[in-house]
Amino acid sequence: MPPIIRVWQIGRKSYLTALRIQRILSQPRDVNYFENSLLILEHHPTYTIGIRSKGYSLQEEIRLKALGAEFHRTDRGGLITFHGPGQLVAYPILHLRQFSDEKGAIGLRRYVEKLQAVVAKTCHIIGLQGCKVISEFPGLWVGPKGKERKVCAVGVRAGRSIVSHGIALNCNVDLSWFEHIVPCGLEGKGVTSLTQELDRYVPIGDVVPAFLMAFSEEYKCQLCEFPVNLINKLSKELEEKS
Repeated sequence: MPPIIRVWQIGRKSYLTALRIQRILSQPRDVNYFENSLLILEHHPTYTIGIRSKGYSLQEEIRLKALGAEFHRTDRGGLITFHGPGQLVAYPILHLRQFSDEKGAIGLRRYVEKLQAVVAKTCHIIGLQGCKVISEFPGLWVGPKGKERKVCAVGVRAGRSIVSHGIALNCNVDLSWFEHIVPCGLEGKGVTSLTQELDRYVPIGDVVPAFLMAFSEEYKCQLCEFPVNLINKLSKELEEKS
């Protein structure tokens, strides 16, 4: 029987609210049971840095906050990036021991490879061809060699075989936010979006169904929508504590 994953479509939430939801969902209900989840959302304008926080001092944090964005230091992999409206954020919270493919059990490296494949397949469905992975740089890229542009950031965290954090796919996000940082620490690399590459407005609502289909195919799982009323209740409680 394929693994079952609960899908939480929670709309636009603060980064801290989503982080708290991830932490709650990352905890096993008991020693023998873990419920896999997939958060689908947008964030308010937010800059985040991972465990490699090189170059981002308190002064830099103050500068970025002055632009009207939140700033958070996180426990994911990767360097600085931006999250904001018009960007599809997906946080899978999965117990990797419950997943396998034709090559056997899925480890962390294979998990990230498949996550990037999900995004590439999503972009292909939407109409953007030629997305690629660059071995030395995480994420998904488009464009010729030497002039690549990042369309999707990838940053994950793993502990006790449970993964969290995930991907941020630029659908129609305001790309000017990226001009204030060196995205993911990559000098000379550009950032793009589905809207810019396809020369048409691409709303997140058009991308989510393609992403979910690609996700279920790649991870050979069954997706089940979590009740909206319970999502709203939990989100409200967490936002009140933020």
